[in-house]
Amino acid sequence: MEIKQPAVAGTLESSDCMVTVEPGQGEIELDLDSVVIRQYGRQIRKVIHETLDRLDVKNARVTVVDKGALDCTIKARVECAVYRSNGIKDNLPWGGVIK
Repeated sequence: MEIKQPAVAGTLESSDCMVTVEPGQGEIELDLDSVVIRQYGRQIRKVIHETLDRLDVKNARVTVVDKGALDCTIKARVECAVYRSNGIKDNLPWGGVIK
């Protein structure tokens, strides 16, 4: 899936994360800021990359500001931001329908 326009999903509240996706420059560029990066940084990156792979996103700049979100929340926020960037509003394929 192509990132067509910048989009944001999530909040900066505790136990949530804010994900911003923008068109990239030929690869996935990930900028992660997390309050738990020392403990869970690898896992957070893994969840983000797996979700983007499942959505077939290969070219994007992704910025994530994490406030202690669970994996399922991170996954949902990444999905939502990608769908919003494509203008998908109806019949959303949540939770693994794609791939």
